[in-house]
Amino acid sequence: MAKTKTAAEPAKSSAAPGYSELNLAGQFQLTSPKLKLKAPITLPGDVHTALLDAKEIPDPYFGQNEVDVMWVNKTPWTVERKFEASAADIDGYLTLTLDNVDTIATVILNGEAIAETQNQFIRYDIDVTGKVKAGTNTLRIEFAVTRDVAKARSDAHPFPIPFTYNYLSNGLEGVHMNFVRKAACHAGWDWGICLMPTGVYGRMVIRRSRMARQESVTVEQAHGKKSVELSITTRVFAFAEGSVELMHEVDGQKLADKVVVRPGENVFTHNVTIKNPKLWWPNGQGEQPLYELWTTLDGEVSKRKLGLRKLEWLVEKDEIDHSFKVRINGRDISMFGANWIPADAIPSRITPDTVRDLLESAQAVNMNMLRIWGGGQYEPDYFYEMCDELGILIWHDFMFACMSYPSDRAFLADVRTEITQQIRRLSHHASIALWCGDNEVIGSLHWYPETKAAPERYVANYDRLNSMLGYIVEDEDPTRRFWPSSPSLGYMDYSDGWLMDTRGDTHYWSVWHSARDFSAYREVNPRFASEFGFQSFTSMNVIESFTKPEDRNPTSPVMEAHQRNTGGNSRILETMTRYFRFPAGFENMVFLSQIQQGLAIKTAIEYWRSTKPRCMGTLYWQINDVYPVASWSSLDYGGQWKLLHYMAKRFYNPINVVAVPDGDTILLKAINDTAEKAEIAVEVQAVDANGKARVIATAKVKSNPDKAVVATKLKLADLGANEFLFFSWTAEDGKLLGENDYFPKAYKAYELGEAKVKASWSGGDKAPVLTLTSDKPAVFVTATVDVPGYFSDNAVTLLPGREVKLNFTPRKGAAVTKDALANSLKVGHLRQTY
Repeated sequence: MAKTKTAAEPAKSSAAPGYSELNLAGQFQLTSPKLKLKAPITLPGDVHTALLDAKEIPDPYFGQNEVDVMWVNKTPWTVERKFEASAADIDGYLTLTLDNVDTIATVILNGEAIAETQNQFIRYDIDVTGKVKAGTNTLRIEFAVTRDVAKARSDAHPFPIPFTYNYLSNGLEGVHMNFVRKAACHAGWDWGICLMPTGVYGRMVIRRSRMARQESVTVEQAHGKKSVELSITTRVFAFAEGSVELMHEVDGQKLADKVVVRPGENVFTHNVTIKNPKLWWPNGQGEQPLYELWTTLDGEVSKRKLGLRKLEWLVEKDEIDHSFKVRINGRDISMFGANWIPADAIPSRITPDTVRDLLESAQAVNMNMLRIWGGGQYEPDYFYEMCDELGILIWHDFMFACMSYPSDRAFLADVRTEITQQIRRLSHHASIALWCGDNEVIGSLHWYPETKAAPERYVANYDRLNSMLGYIVEDEDPTRRFWPSSPSLGYMDYSDGWLMDTRGDTHYWSVWHSARDFSAYREVNPRFASEFGFQSFTSMNVIESFTKPEDRNPTSPVMEAHQRNTGGNSRILETMTRYFRFPAGFENMVFLSQIQQGLAIKTAIEYWRSTKPRCMGTLYWQINDVYPVASWSSLDYGGQWKLLHYMAKRFYNPINVVAVPDGDTILLKAINDTAEKAEIAVEVQAVDANGKARVIATAKVKSNPDKAVVATKLKLADLGANEFLFFSWTAEDGKLLGENDYFPKAYKAYELGEAKVKASWSGGDKAPVLTLTSDKPAVFVTATVDVPGYFSDNAVTLLPGREVKLNFTPRKGAAVTKDALANSLKVGHLRQTY
């Protein structure tokens, strides 16, 4: 917590007018006690952005510039600005609110040190009553070197606590990030650059209050048959004893109250009933109506949007072991999604527009859940508001990942403030589905020589922190489930359960890290797969943004610098030789890497979905990137769709048909993840890779949402040596619901014909349609254009005489004309890669 002096009396009596704010955001001066440099810096913002704008550093993302800008995070920095305050601005009790201060800093107001910050994830509310004067004031923030503070704390700790190996990629020295409360991935990760940014990224404001200020407003929901009762808890910080006006407005109802407050925190609870509520549903399961809750305290107004839904996690004994699934408004719903990391390694570039673009891309491919990973950050308010709007649930890790942490009283007290604040800030959101203690910290107890040598000590150390997190959730948000870690077998079970698939959640990494065959995904049967992935190179146009032509080789120093997982590029290429004929040239290699990435995750998710209701959730690693890099993401840095993201739209198709090999038989299984029963018609063709197709099976299937069912069985022996399966399914009205294919052998074993793919455009500029046809079977047919946006499908299979029509949706407000699309169109497919 901030260290502050005792409150002084306000400039005038408690009869001063109500609430107002003095915004301190804007231009500061950036200096350092170690340098002569002076530059403007815009706050909220970060030092790297200011130095880039001043042309003091090169683009950290280009080439190997990461090393050239490393001095920035080894330098202490100071920001300072003057601001004017009128007599009216200071006529009351004053609070300086600083949110998301990164990280170790001294806050100085008019020459007086008023607070010390040490936790990026805490909102500091600093009493500055009597310290701001009418006229010109000076605010100064002096930032220490975070890595130096972290090392000093580590050295002083009574026993060693190692940091994650992920910090050691590309020869970096690593940072003791477990000793400071800052986004762990700021020091680099196996997909991330090491910048260790410095700055302030949140609110910077002086709040003037007559008597008291709002601290938090939390809402609990109790669902009846035709009503929802809201219990609204308002925490008010009072500077003095007196009375204040508190009012809540929601759904046309007003709750006005005059309440008595005493110095310090005051808690008030009001109840209101919403009759005939409009229920909130995840994406693809219904609508997302939101009710506005307005809270006013003596003129200080805050607004929250509430989605009314009853969400339960069912972790119950069953015939296998224990279930792990989500029930919403009485319905068991499969979770489709991915893991989320910060939207950029440079904090100033994380904007509402950037985040909305990424989240809308998640919604567009049928995702209904994202997991906010524990090595990142608690996101800004607008992130969760967008998720509420888009129907995207959040599995929310607390910010601990892949290493042990201290458990001394000072550290725990700081974390208690952090977790309590964050839960109070976020718990009203319909999108928050689960609080999870950490990412892989239980597992990490088995990774390091220090922790393996003294397991009892490190388990006890872990339990002190983890148990506290659980107790805070119980106290602050009792209607939500706390899950101790990801992956975890359950409460108070600190065993290494990574390979157990009968209960809890699973992180399955054997295919990538152990270089196993994609078919290994079918050897595990998770209840909920919360992390798994396979890498690809980032797209060619993104590679061009950080390389020179001579760098475009998978083993060049620049390409290896943009691969943070040791041996990652080699693993991509070695896997490629198992499944595909080796590509001709670098660009084809990049394209093929994305095909195989999509194929890997498709194999996993289609199989795991086919086991429903055993598996009720799949969240692949990961949806986004923090900078341009070879990684597990399905969206390039900047939000462009990779082929995996297109495939995700298909393998997350709510009504799906998938092929599951079973010895010498292929099972086609129908999966229904809608709310209603469905009858579908399935047609299966055996297609010769060089031309002819024949129908080998048809079936009508009644598919209900309870479980996956077998639609038909096929004998492998009935397929010719050069044949693969192509199957489609339609609704009762004949509407095409989906298409899929299955290749029993590696793609390199098939003699693909030299297909000629034709493309034509129709429709107007507002609704352009691309029609693709081919004279021979063409696999992974992919259309790309220079205009930011995405097609309705891609990486498709074309059969002779079968048109595929693709609609184009622009991104980021891009202007679209049919001519611009046509002029930049490129179409590639598998046969063209060799």
